[in-house]
Amino acid sequence: MRNGLTGALLAAGALAWQGVAGAAAAAPDVVVSIKPVHALVAAVMEGVGTPQLLIEGAGSPHSYSLKPSQAAAIEDADVVFWIGPQLETFLQRPLATLGREARTVALIESEGLTRLGFRSGSTFEAHAHDDDDHDHAHGEDDGHGHDHAADAARADDDAHGHDDGLDPHVWLDPANAAAMTERIAAVLGAVDPDNAARYRDNAAAAGARLAALTAEVTAMLEPVRGRGFVVFHDGYRYFEERFGVTAAGALTVNPEVAPGAERVAEIREAVRRLDAVCVFAEPQFEPRLVAVVSEGTGARSAVLDPLGADLDDGPELYFALIRGMATAMRDCLAEAG
Repeated sequence: MRNGLTGALLAAGALAWQGVAGAAAAAPDVVVSIKPVHALVAAVMEGVGTPQLLIEGAGSPHSYSLKPSQAAAIEDADVVFWIGPQLETFLQRPLATLGREARTVALIESEGLTRLGFRSGSTFEAHAHDDDDHDHAHGEDDGHGHDHAADAARADDDAHGHDDGLDPHVWLDPANAAAMTERIAAVLGAVDPDNAARYRDNAAAAGARLAALTAEVTAMLEPVRGRGFVVFHDGYRYFEERFGVTAAGALTVNPEVAPGAERVAEIREAVRRLDAVCVFAEPQFEPRLVAVVSEGTGARSAVLDPLGADLDDGPELYFALIRGMATAMRDCLAEAG
């Protein structure tokens, strides 16, 4: 009798284990492009599975090179989440070839998302070259070492896919993050109906936290509104619009090519002309470069990290990223005031 009972219990245990293993195996294979989006997807998938991140550390979403293991992950994926071709230009070809069987989701197309264009005009050109025929100066040059603002602006259009004028840094507005989270939950629920309720619940919880984050950061930045600052590229408009702070201008600086003496002088003059009290760079820039371009201008320098380069991956990264940017901005502007 005991042997029969023992056998029955073992059989039941084996069936239960198989059921758990089957549930785990049912979780979709999900690949995500950048760290902030990975955090949102990880939050929605919590308790079901873990998405795989492509761009780690301070890797650029504009010019990243896939590792063989990452190419294989795209080929095996059920779902790939990315911002879209406006940002991760490197992913367009792999998704068209390797990811043909996956459902690819460009989150910049999420319903309810606020979309903004790049700003134009002399304030955001911040160049000494009046003959520059570009309407905005957002990012890097083409990497060939040209120390000319016009070259940098032209290369920026080519490397960043910004010909349509749409600013792809949509995740820097927590309200957009909430819209993307809802889209993520809907897609995962369609791919994995057994866990659809869990995805919806997780997305709802994330949405509530994002609303609280917005209120927290709004209050944090209230005392420094109206104080002028400049950034190394015009990638923060969503953050600025949401929290009521406004950059006076953007500098065209390439993190891979040190500016020459003439270009440094141009940048310093732009900082003075824009009456900036702070100059914000990003983690990929050498600290010495940040100090050099602000030297003698009276402006303080600090770092904004829009990708969470130095943060641990996972569902908490997004909240740490937005708080970190707000803290850096508040501290620099408050001390300069």
